[in-house]
Amino acid sequence: MTIPRLALVFPGQGAQRSGMGMPWTRSPGWSVVAEVSEVAGRDVAALLLDADAATLRRTDNAQLAVLALTLVALTELRHQHPLTTFPGGCAGHGLGEYSALVAAGILDPQDAVRLITVRGAAMRAAGERAEGAMATVTGLDGTRVQQVVDDEHARGGRVWVAHFDAPRQTTVAGQAADLERCARSLERAGAVKVTPLAVGGAFHTPLMAEAAEPVAAALAAARFMPGHTAVVSGSDSRTYRGGPHWAELLGRQLTAPVRWSDTLRTLTNELACDRLLEIGPGRALTGLAESVVPRIPRTAFSDPGRPLVPAGS
Repeated sequence: MTIPRLALVFPGQGAQRSGMGMPWTRSPGWSVVAEVSEVAGRDVAALLLDADAATLRRTDNAQLAVLALTLVALTELRHQHPLTTFPGGCAGHGLGEYSALVAAGILDPQDAVRLITVRGAAMRAAGERAEGAMATVTGLDGTRVQQVVDDEHARGGRVWVAHFDAPRQTTVAGQAADLERCARSLERAGAVKVTPLAVGGAFHTPLMAEAAEPVAAALAAARFMPGHTAVVSGSDSRTYRGGPHWAELLGRQLTAPVRWSDTLRTLTNELACDRLLEIGPGRALTGLAESVVPRIPRTAFSDPGRPLVPAGS
């Protein structure tokens, strides 16, 4: 029997939902919540069980909640399926890159919590000052979206492509008024839909530059270990092993777009992974994989009671 070469992928901000911790409270992995709460100095169980949508929309709350539940899911997965401890590759979407580094043995979970606590607070402050916004663009090729954004730049607009997620799905971000004007231009260019996102800033754009200094200081204090698994960086879609270069890579992702389509291709081509497993809240990355690498079986571990049955051919 051939053992699949598994890629573990981890969701980022936007995956949070009210009450998303409820299915996990009786699982062994739930013990992680107390540890995360102690490190973060927050009642993380309340975030995962009781927080409403408005509370979870706040950037610092969203990032901590998603990281915490992802660590719960990763711990539970390893309890149920020990072979998943040593995958063929890991990657994370934005915030999810921190979870990927934990899964790869490069970053200690406690350091990940400390870093996300700083990152979430810094990005919240930057987002409030810049009055940034984001929107998902569907039905238009990423190259064409980039052209429209470049035209807006030429007219003085502060808007950028923040995610290249799938062949016909991208995310644009920038100052609210400029983004609204860009959305109209994208619709005229042929976009099927431009959907505003309920987020507190223009993430993965230069409007996050203010967050760079406090995040860089926190990253400089973290320990990046050799690890046991390669991780694909979402900012350049290249493969990296453990080491101090991750401080620069994680700092770069604050203001650089997430190149998720290319990241999935690196996992399945360069690293030869032939199964994708999304770990954490939601199934957004599983859906994107269907568009980007449709021949690769994929599934999500978003509920401790559901078996891991792969979708796809």
